[in-house]
Amino acid sequence: MTMALVSGVGAAVADPVGVQAPVPVQPAAPIPVPPELDPAFYHPPSAVVAAKAPGEIIAARQIHVANVGVIPLNVDAWQLSYRSNDSRDEPIAAVTTVLKPRGSTPGKLLSVQIAEDSLAQYCSPSYAVQQWSVSPFVGQIVAPAEFVIAQGALQQGWGVVIPDHQGPNQAYAAGPLAGRITLDGIRAARNFQPMRMLPDARIGLYGYSGGAIATGHAAELKRTYAPELNIVGAAEGGVPADLGVTLDVANNQLTAGLILAAIQGLSREYPEFAEFLDRHMDPLGRAIMAVQSPLCVQYVSDFPFLNLKGMLRVPGDPMRQPAVVDVVDATRMGKSVPDMPMYIWQGNPDEVIPVGQVNTLVDTYCKSPDARVLYTREHFAEHVATEISGAAPALLWMRDRLDGVAAQPGCKTNDVGWLALDPAGQQLLAQTFGETFASFFGKPIGVR
Repeated sequence: MTMALVSGVGAAVADPVGVQAPVPVQPAAPIPVPPELDPAFYHPPSAVVAAKAPGEIIAARQIHVANVGVIPLNVDAWQLSYRSNDSRDEPIAAVTTVLKPRGSTPGKLLSVQIAEDSLAQYCSPSYAVQQWSVSPFVGQIVAPAEFVIAQGALQQGWGVVIPDHQGPNQAYAAGPLAGRITLDGIRAARNFQPMRMLPDARIGLYGYSGGAIATGHAAELKRTYAPELNIVGAAEGGVPADLGVTLDVANNQLTAGLILAAIQGLSREYPEFAEFLDRHMDPLGRAIMAVQSPLCVQYVSDFPFLNLKGMLRVPGDPMRQPAVVDVVDATRMGKSVPDMPMYIWQGNPDEVIPVGQVNTLVDTYCKSPDARVLYTREHFAEHVATEISGAAPALLWMRDRLDGVAAQPGCKTNDVGWLALDPAGQQLLAQTFGETFASFFGKPIGVR
């Protein structure tokens, strides 16, 4: 079979990718291979990666995407392997999924950061959204559910990019890493010729919970890391702005297992933190981490009511240990004000992500006269329910930004009972699920 070619388009002076030599686009495999069995694509040689610029494509291939790994989606779809940087600005390989309506030339692009919240690479969105992936049946329940958000974007005629933002080592919760991978994934998608992106395409960021980690850090990093990208808005909800607060709340509570997985994920990106855990974690903690390590989100969550702090054999509160202080500080949001409008929604109460840290983040941003933040707190709330009720209002806000409608200047906070009562949101949600259902029978998504 003849292979297609991809080449980089002309870029702005600030763009590190520039013009790229043609890269073969491999045809889609009939059955996807889990990343652990596909090192050539997911883990190319380090010398190959280092020779590329951030966002430059290393390899590309077509894929077949599907709902819950079974029901095919009638869209154009590819995977890209590309160079990114870790939080120490050292080169790493990353993978993203790019989608668009059949045969279209999108003038708008939404980067959807799915809450992977897992420790094994077969849990990655790039594998989980493919037809015949086993991932949805072995614990990755979030990626197939949030894939509906990406379909809602495709139904608007937008292009979509879904990065594996936890990186090659599955560093769950490592926000600065996730932000770089997200921005470089947009660079790769924008310069991927078969996507047929318009040079001045408007770009948006979207993510909830674990996806908001990547979205928030990408929004803060964009000004210095990827200034050439025309990102016109970022929508994030259930925002883990301060992982120290999240850990404190989870200790001995229902979500303790999920947060222990995040602790393990952080150790994969921060060597000093890994050394601290290796020295001080007790046998129970080590055993649970070993069990969690090859699992997806559903099963890493199956360890409730753990005494996370009690597993660390140190005097006093482990949160005061230098290695812990350093990693919490490195991953805390609010270090810079995003140079784009922000839509933030948050449940109050939220049993996983306490609202106080999000209030603090918004207050931090809004000290700057340049901040543009619309902050909505939902009071008939619960972590998962708020994601569902808030998705449609967030996408409506994003649609205005991608359509070129200016965001309201300054900062505004809205307190609402239930976001699901928004009539426009209800209409969009019904339309999204209706179009998704129609796609089960082969209808092309987003083709007008």
